Amino acid sequence: MEETEEEKKDEADYKRLHSFPLIRLLFFCFLVLCDCPVQHSDMPEEMRVETMELCVTACEKHATNNESAAKMIKETMDKRFGSSWHVVIGEGFGFEITHEVKNLLYMFFGGSLAVCVWKCS
Repeated sequence: MEETEEEKKDEADYKRLHSFPLIRLLFFCFLVLCDCPVQHSDMPEEMRVETMELCVTACEKHATNNESAAKMIKETMDKRFGSSWHVVIGEGFGFEITHEVKNLLYMFFGGSLAVCVWKCS
């Protein structure tokens, strides 16, 4: 079967490639100027706020173990918003991912700890 142009466009909108380099100096200037920990998000407002609260809670609860914090976030997101969520928590990393549209959050916690949450099924 041949795909129509509309199906190809829908598929292109469904998956997008984003690349976010980690540049600490610019990030700290950004934090000082706008006092906002979210670097990028395309989630709906309600989902974004809930995910941010979950990330902060997990990072505070598991302050010395990023792996446990990421596992807590992933399991909770899987239960609340369906399966196939991925979480990366750490300092000094870059990434390039493919994700579902309206399912990406990239934020910082406590200054230099980055949290990236996305859905890719």
